[in-house]
Amino acid sequence: MLTRLARRGATWAPREGGRLLSGSGTRTLPLQRLQHAAAFSDAARSSVLDNGHGLDEDQIMLQDTARSFAAQEMTPFAEDWDREKTLPEDVLRHAAQLGFAGIFVDPEVGGCGMSRLDGSVIFEELAYACPSTTAYLTIHNMVTRMIDQFASDEQRQRLLPDLCSMDKFASYCLTESGSGSDASSLSTKAELSEDGTEYILNGSKAFISGGGRSDLYLVMARTGGQGPRGISCLAVEKGTPGLSFGAQERKLGWNSQPTCQVFFDDCRVPVENRIGEEGHGFKFAMAGLDGGRLSIATCSIGAAKRCFDLTREYVASRKQFGKSLSENQSIQFKLADMATDLHAARLMVRNAAQMLDAKDPHATAFCAMAKRFATDAGFRICNEALQMHGGYGYLQGNNSPERYVRDVRVHQILEGTNEIMRHIVARNILQLQS
Repeated sequence: MLTRLARRGATWAPREGGRLLSGSGTRTLPLQRLQHAAAFSDAARSSVLDNGHGLDEDQIMLQDTARSFAAQEMTPFAEDWDREKTLPEDVLRHAAQLGFAGIFVDPEVGGCGMSRLDGSVIFEELAYACPSTTAYLTIHNMVTRMIDQFASDEQRQRLLPDLCSMDKFASYCLTESGSGSDASSLSTKAELSEDGTEYILNGSKAFISGGGRSDLYLVMARTGGQGPRGISCLAVEKGTPGLSFGAQERKLGWNSQPTCQVFFDDCRVPVENRIGEEGHGFKFAMAGLDGGRLSIATCSIGAAKRCFDLTREYVASRKQFGKSLSENQSIQFKLADMATDLHAARLMVRNAAQMLDAKDPHATAFCAMAKRFATDAGFRICNEALQMHGGYGYLQGNNSPERYVRDVRVHQILEGTNEIMRHIVARNILQLQS
């Protein structure tokens, strides 16, 4: 039994007969697709690019569990989720049974109390199967971690058990149509009611993952003056009068998770749903993003690993001009570069994760470095994989890099654009110089 998961009594085993509960009922996993899932899992395990280096025994077991879960319950269906634009709620709840919805949360309130490094191990394996669904799970985990870290004991006991089990889903609400990278200029406003028992919330949030589906929205709103110190954090629950949603966005990728604008029109939020003190919301939001950046970087690594494995298999079997593609030195060099970038990205993310766990004063800059490098490298590897597949890479299907290219492109934009990551790193460097 996994030591970390044993803290909450979590277990998992592949379901008999390849049966999986879906939003539309129970369906049978086709044998051919199940074999595909197993083959990809074996490819990951036997790859020369072993992603288990440097992990302890518990983390290797954790990796194996996440890998088996992804191969059985995600890989065979990910193409369907993308095509049908379906959030696989049953699969997410099954992942929650393993503790994957409260990875960084105290076991006392339903979490697993794992480290950021543990989280990177889990998310890489899940993203190998479906980066889009995994990315939503990372956002949910960011919210649960923020509540566990900054909320009162009463709020933690009230909110976290249902979130850690994914009986309830969560969304993170910072970005607005007029304030993206300049997040501290947000205009969503929360004013205290005359009797001081409620905040009256007005404004909107943009590009919200889980929008319209989530049960809890962690909202950064202005309760004071301009700038970051005027921002507070409110937990807005589904069904609150004045809470509404825009149409679902049409996106290049990330189709397995809903995304829309969230509107607040005289939305009345109880004061007891304010997380922390007034004026601390922006600080909480930035702390959440440090971990969120590592998680989204890890999703890029998982996607790139899948595309690398697909490409290595393809060039070995594909013959042109009387020999396999893998016999061409130019192909060999491309594979070598892809493998090197993938390994470097993983090392950067795991190093930054350890620094964040250790509360290193420079952790924010290292998280930004890791996010910038890993998401750029991840997209480059997936895109190169598509190119090396030729026309077949442009077609949709479980054996194609196409979906991964679409899914990982946004990783260079969200959780802070990679240009903002450079700004964070540069600021750290120049502060040290001065």
